[in-house]
Amino acid sequence: MPVSSSIHSPSDPADRGHLLTEQANPRSAQLDQLSAIELVDLFNQEDQRTLEAIAGAREALAAAIDAVTMALAQGGRLFYIGAGTSGRLGVLDAAECPPTFCTPLELVQGIIAGGAGALVKSSEGLEDVAADGAAAIANRDIQPQDVVVGITAGGTTPYVRGAIAAARQRGATTVFIACVPADQVPIEADIDIRLLVGPELLAGSTRLKAGTVTKMALNILSTGAMVRLGKVYGNRMVDVAVTNTKLRDRALRILCDLTDLDRAAAADLLDRSHQQVKLALMMHLGRLDAAAATKRLAQHGGHLRRSLEAGQ
Repeated sequence: MPVSSSIHSPSDPADRGHLLTEQANPRSAQLDQLSAIELVDLFNQEDQRTLEAIAGAREALAAAIDAVTMALAQGGRLFYIGAGTSGRLGVLDAAECPPTFCTPLELVQGIIAGGAGALVKSSEGLEDVAADGAAAIANRDIQPQDVVVGITAGGTTPYVRGAIAAARQRGATTVFIACVPADQVPIEADIDIRLLVGPELLAGSTRLKAGTVTKMALNILSTGAMVRLGKVYGNRMVDVAVTNTKLRDRALRILCDLTDLDRAAAADLLDRSHQQVKLALMMHLGRLDAAAATKRLAQHGGHLRRSLEAGQ
């Protein structure tokens, strides 16, 4: 598992112009003179760099998936922590896990400098205190079995760096995500993910490419871990929470697609499984009643495919 170099103090605020995320992009020197279609084309061209950045970080991302999978399987939790756009992206990814994978609210949590109010109102000044990041770790009672992912486009955010240092002191696994090279802003973390998309079209506006590539990375990290934990069968979200009309329709389509049932029979099966798609599939494909299907899934860590193969 890659480990970054020893701790260095982040760059002085007055000297952050050298950071990759703060530099001016020569391809957008005439940005204010472009037509609407030229703007769209230029953004499209620059956004291709996000794919290259993900490819460049593939090994670190895979290591992070493995670390999170192991932690969650052993009763740990996943925390994202950041400020501004980075913090909002972490909170977003955490918020999307319960409806997508039926995870308990405490399993994946997002922490943003400034709290809930910072989600809708800029509170960037709150990112400058490392002690606040450390306090956030203490307030969540981070344990050695947890994983803490610090997100900061420029890598220098004191709030995030303070959180990572505090998490390491508590023995938690730490992951650092930044869009600057490690030699510009080193940090000590268990897994160091650098998403190098280059300077923004609007200099310093890291809600653009940096924000996009961060969202991509978090999508990969959380979805990858949930796949490895058995919350997916094939490419279907069989742990989807059936909490509204849209999600019930999705659940019924999954059942119809993966079985020989028509919609009415699928609806009956879903009701008999207490709105649990995975249990419904285990019952039907394994030819088991609800109690036996529940027991079989529990014996195999909730993995539907393993449970089905064990009964063959």
